[in-house]
Amino acid sequence: MNPTAYALGIFSAALTLYIVIEMLRRSQLRERHAMWWLLAGILALIIGIFPQTLVWVSAAVGIGVPTNLVFFVSIAVLFLVCLQHSAELTVLESKTRRLAEESALLDFRLREIELSLALLDNDKDEKP
Repeated sequence: MNPTAYALGIFSAALTLYIVIEMLRRSQLRERHAMWWLLAGILALIIGIFPQTLVWVSAAVGIGVPTNLVFFVSIAVLFLVCLQHSAELTVLESKTRRLAEESALLDFRLREIELSLALLDNDKDEKP
């Protein structure tokens, strides 16, 4: 393996891990979202440090070209991230809908109370 590519692989994986951990530390990323990114970064770092691991795993799985295994695992991780975000988006949409309905009901009740208070004030003003 080319020493430049070897160094670039290790640097990229370490940078990815650093960014994810820093985002976690600054509360810009939640733990459940960072799980897949940490997994991908750790796998990339292991493969960057020990490139023969990729060759061994691809041979064990029956994939002829080790790079295809990298693409497959990358697509699988991205798929899981998208699936996780879709599930969370569904929950958030349900909560938003429920909150909007509750807000509309509270607004309706408030208008009814204001109207009945206004009618009571009008009745008091009309009576001598």
